[in-house]
Amino acid sequence: MFVATLDSQKVGKTIAYFRNHKGVSQEVLSGLADIGRSHLSAIERGERKPTLETLYRICTALDVKMSTVILKLEEDL
Repeated sequence: MFVATLDSQKVGKTIAYFRNHKGVSQEVLSGLADIGRSHLSAIERGERKPTLETLYRICTALDVKMSTVILKLEEDL
């Protein structure tokens, strides 16, 4: 049985893509999303995977639909 896993680095790069596209620093985004800057940094580097709650907070802070982020992630996979 094959079990697919989601690449943490691709998730992080996708989040960083949207953050950079909006011209927002990690410091500002982490404040708007109410998560630690070091946590956001670890997510973007692929060292941690965001929970759905964290992803929702990030997307809301960036004013981007979660579905848009997921579609971009699927394209990059």
